[in-house]
Amino acid sequence: MPDLTNFKKLGLSDQTLEALSEKGFEEPTKIQEECIPLLLKDQVDVIGQAQTGTGKTAAFGLPILEIVDPSIRAVQALILTPTRELAIQVADEITSLKGGKRIEVTSIYGGASIDNQLRKLRRGVQVVVGTPGRIQDHLKRGSLKLNQLKFAVLDEADEMLDMGFIEDIENILSKTPNEKRMLCFSATMPKPILSLANRFMVEPTIVRVKQTDITKNLTDQVYFEVRESDKLEALCRIIDMEEAFYGIIFCRTKVQCDDISRKLQDRGYDADALHGDLSQKQRELILNKMKKHNLSIIVATDVAARGIDINDLTHVINYSIPQAPEAYIHRIGRTGRAGKMGTAITFITPSEFRKFNFIKRAAKTDIRKASIPEAKEIISIRKDRIESELLSLLTNNVENEQFIPIARKMLESYDSEQVLASVLTHFYKDALDESKYKNLSSSRRNRGNDMPSRFQENEDGFVRLFIARGRKDGLGKRELVSYLTSKVKANDQDIQNVTVRDEFSFVSAPFEVAEDIIRIINKGNTSSKPIVTRAKPDNPNGKHLTRNKRSSSRRSERRPSRKKSIDDFQPYGRDSYGDNDWDSKPASSSKKKPHGKYNKKSRRR
Repeated sequence: MPDLTNFKKLGLSDQTLEALSEKGFEEPTKIQEECIPLLLKDQVDVIGQAQTGTGKTAAFGLPILEIVDPSIRAVQALILTPTRELAIQVADEITSLKGGKRIEVTSIYGGASIDNQLRKLRRGVQVVVGTPGRIQDHLKRGSLKLNQLKFAVLDEADEMLDMGFIEDIENILSKTPNEKRMLCFSATMPKPILSLANRFMVEPTIVRVKQTDITKNLTDQVYFEVRESDKLEALCRIIDMEEAFYGIIFCRTKVQCDDISRKLQDRGYDADALHGDLSQKQRELILNKMKKHNLSIIVATDVAARGIDINDLTHVINYSIPQAPEAYIHRIGRTGRAGKMGTAITFITPSEFRKFNFIKRAAKTDIRKASIPEAKEIISIRKDRIESELLSLLTNNVENEQFIPIARKMLESYDSEQVLASVLTHFYKDALDESKYKNLSSSRRNRGNDMPSRFQENEDGFVRLFIARGRKDGLGKRELVSYLTSKVKANDQDIQNVTVRDEFSFVSAPFEVAEDIIRIINKGNTSSKPIVTRAKPDNPNGKHLTRNKRSSSRRSERRPSRKKSIDDFQPYGRDSYGDNDWDSKPASSSKKKPHGKYNKKSRRR
């Protein structure tokens, strides 16, 4: 029997503790520790910032079950959720927590029989969990009365905002009594949510679960640099590396969900798509198959996955990069729950590197880079697994008496190795066939048959920067590095490959440091042209790869070489750049002559 001492300290009744014991609860989560005693002791409104998977349903559900009066057969708690699935799951969770209490809980949502819902409401229920649209329907019909409401709860408030329910929520809350207690739970707190809270809540107490608490249970957050054309192959390799993959793959569109799930099915994986075009019956069928482990992979859009609550997911894979940090947090929160291990993987294409770093900074989380598994590595791991499975069968004395006569007969006619190999081939099929894995573009690129990617140009996460200051401004390598590290959070090791010329310089820095340098150095610049920019991709002095070496070499043969000026390295002339607080001697005041027809300013005319 689990030790519920810490739950008891929160002020819960023995009847509730018994229900928690039956469900296997052991320790309260952070949000539960903060919210439960607050809601039991004080008549307060609460804003809880916590995402799916942090135990927030119990954080508000347990106090509601303690305070609701079972003898009053009227709605005393209304919980609004963004989706039908979440409404069902929240209602089921609260029902499982009530134990022996005679409290009726029901879920109300669109796409289901309204007659059944009407019958339940007429019989009398104390707790209603529903979606805004159907709740509004019942309010208009007069079948849902809120005159004795004690709690109004917004669950996943930011998701409801994203789905356009803000007006519906306002209409519903305007029909609730003033003396109720309002609770708002959300992974993020955008301005419209705070505005809603200011309008309907009285001096709310804010409870926040820190970002580190949200993601710390994840064993790993990983990203792979991959081209769009290689994503499916990379996905299959990642799945095959795992002994028992059980996860959600997020895509941006319904079409992509259907396409990826079909291709996975064609390659023998138990996968299905989940998106908005499916009927409620189809959605429930897919989710039930997943929960019963008859399905191991769901390919879903963000909207379709809202409210999905599946335990023990081993992986969440961002096949398409999330559009915002909030979406990333919501996605990865579906694995690594309740102390169990999980992995969040994100595929990043060359053009998405900047967006990915923005998400990483905003989400305040570390995401490590990993390499896509090689086919040989996967085959080696699968060989080890097969050997392990066979040894387990042999050592565990599995009942096989009925097959021994057949085995003896086979061994009389055939070599033992041949017999065993045939049996293994029959059961494991192409599990050890390396040829089923297609070559990745990265492999072709290494052989020189593909265009260089942005990742190569950025030197494994480093960005090459052009700085419109040089030796004539009194800068040497040491002075330049010292100045940059004094302006941004960086050390000397972050500023690499420093090149200082008379009128300009180049440095390489990690992506995030480079972004800070560009933003901070240019901030006080009054000119229309920046002082620091990314170096041009085909500038050899910026140490970027040239995209078309053959054509550039031909051009150099056709015209005589000349001394390069600042205009050859950046699209702006020297006098286009503004001043800032560089501690340097003034540059020469003599004005340069145009470089003939190759001068960029003359070309612009």
